[in-house]
Amino acid sequence: MLQSVIGSAIGPVLELVDDLFTSDEEREEAKRKLLSQQGQQRLAEHAQKMSAILAEAQSPDPWTSRARPSFFYVMYVYLLSAIPMGLLFAFKPEIATAVTDGIRLYLDAIPGELYALFGSGFLGYGAFRSWEKVKGASK
Repeated sequence: MLQSVIGSAIGPVLELVDDLFTSDEEREEAKRKLLSQQGQQRLAEHAQKMSAILAEAQSPDPWTSRARPSFFYVMYVYLLSAIPMGLLFAFKPEIATAVTDGIRLYLDAIPGELYALFGSGFLGYGAFRSWEKVKGASK
């Protein structure tokens, strides 16, 4: 968000530089310094994001360091299961259809309230972790 504010403000600032400096050399030097400063700020923002990611990944708490990868592994299993299901469907479409229907029925049997509870827990956890990081309580 800060980056978009800076990006939208850079045009008027460059026009102001054109108005303030009379020689072409002064204008170009001022613009170069301004753009360099903007680049340094973007680099600092990316470095800050990267350090937060690395700190979370290197956390001694196993739940913190494995939470995100575990979720991805579950999604990988779902996506990679499409390969054998596609092959099964090519040779035995009735079995593949039965398996797909069984999974669909199983997932449909889970109450909507449970999905809502999971979603609010997941969102609440994310919001709390963000608040914790902003506050500086998280290490």
